[in-house]
Amino acid sequence: MARTADLAANAHLRSQFNQKNLKSDLITKNGFHKNGQRNGTANGVHFSHRARESFEQAPLYVAVLTYLGFGIVTLFGYFRDFLRAVGLEKCHLAQEREEQKDFVPLYQDFENFYTRNLYMRVRDNWNRPICSLPGPVFDLMERVSDDYNWTFRLTGRTIENVINMGSYNYLGFAENNAHFLKTVAETTKEYGVGVCSTRQEMGNLSIHKELEDLVATFLGAESAMTFGMGFATNSMNIPALVGKGSLILSDELNHTSLILGARLSGATIRVFKHNNMQSLERMLREAVSAGQPRTHRPWKKILIVVEGIYSMEGSIVRLPEIVALKKKYKAYLYLDEAHSIGAVGSTGRGVTEHFGIDPSDVDVLMGTFTKSFGAAGGYIAGKKELIDYLRSHSHSAVYATAMSPPVAEQIIRAMKCIMGLDGTTVGIQRVRQLAENTRYFRQRLQELGFITYGSHESPVVPLLLYMPGKVGAFSRAMLERKIGVVVVGFPATPIGEARARFCVSAAHTREMLDKVLGTLDEVGDYLVLKFSRRTPSPRPELYDETDFELDS
Repeated sequence: MARTADLAANAHLRSQFNQKNLKSDLITKNGFHKNGQRNGTANGVHFSHRARESFEQAPLYVAVLTYLGFGIVTLFGYFRDFLRAVGLEKCHLAQEREEQKDFVPLYQDFENFYTRNLYMRVRDNWNRPICSLPGPVFDLMERVSDDYNWTFRLTGRTIENVINMGSYNYLGFAENNAHFLKTVAETTKEYGVGVCSTRQEMGNLSIHKELEDLVATFLGAESAMTFGMGFATNSMNIPALVGKGSLILSDELNHTSLILGARLSGATIRVFKHNNMQSLERMLREAVSAGQPRTHRPWKKILIVVEGIYSMEGSIVRLPEIVALKKKYKAYLYLDEAHSIGAVGSTGRGVTEHFGIDPSDVDVLMGTFTKSFGAAGGYIAGKKELIDYLRSHSHSAVYATAMSPPVAEQIIRAMKCIMGLDGTTVGIQRVRQLAENTRYFRQRLQELGFITYGSHESPVVPLLLYMPGKVGAFSRAMLERKIGVVVVGFPATPIGEARARFCVSAAHTREMLDKVLGTLDEVGDYLVLKFSRRTPSPRPELYDETDFELDS
């Protein structure tokens, strides 16, 4: 990036910024996607997006029972810790050695308390060993526990043909079709599996250059560079873009990789409410008018960091409004499209296409290949000056091993398929099938009476379970009926919003989805999970809550 905010421009903004309604800015600042059509008027985009997103509030009794459940489990946890302390129950977790009892404890903290007393009760619902590819169905190795989930043993049996509702295989490219994977096999024979060097030394292969050119063309950007790990694409590149004296405005629900990258950068971090434009604009206005703490000097850079689709909420970023604010206050925008690239947009080009935004309006376009492309790694795209700067300043580019050639070829063949460069319409058919499956699955869940979060166009579908006891019961009941689901609870979600997270795929047939929906109907009645009363949640309107700041 290597660009600093113009001091004169900031001073000018301090004296002249105004509080005009955001809608007027949207009309003039929304652009076009190079590969798509205009998305109507900006006002239409703004209100249609909000109307197609759901964050329903649970009945009051559900919240009361949820917190009561956590309270009861916590009390039992303290009781069991007492039994362990007096020797009536064996403690299976790591403990301090007797000769180190006066040292600062390594294990005995609240996180450890939560692990041994709450998580251990439902530990069997995670880390299940899978013995097939992550397609629409997969096979599981059966395991049992003889000591209440402290350890597991395999029985030797396989649970076959479990419907996969948890993998990020949005377009179905995680497949073992020999015809489709022919080029990947040929690349493996030609280049081998590993590179054994960094891109700056002996690991810069022609296939990497081909991939980066293709990514830039696909996104409509000037240039792009790729990395072997999606997590490191965020955590190692954000520190190269901003540092001390810069300000990061981060959505409160951003992924851990974004949070880690922001903390490693040394920049000041301020967190705004999720998808809340009033909260973001208030922070931008304050940042421009007040400058840095104590010195009141202008910030070197102001970087807004958001995601395309938020992986726990299923919500889509309000990109038109954020682009308008970014232009109004002369900030930079970092967009993480890990879950949205390939999954939304009429031709799979992500949220920029979804909203009809010119990709050049986003300063840093980031995404991963681990989801829609059935591979591994990530990319950064933008102006050529940005990419050239990152090639020599990014830790991930300078020190990390280059992407495996077969993985690069898998991305190339999937991307060409989406773009139609392989001479078929398979890719665009998968994009359309994913959109159809997503709308169908979300609509049927609402008709059944479940509370779901997120945008109607998002293939990430959180189904709210709320109560801690129902998290494990739901996952086990679904697996008994040969449906694999991902359940998520505190601390990955707010303590009162445990959920099951479904990931819809283009590879799912209507019969598979109907079977899942029928099973959900049955399990939902059995576990009493149909809480929907169509009451809008007040959360999107919480504009005046106290925001917090993290100083490096």
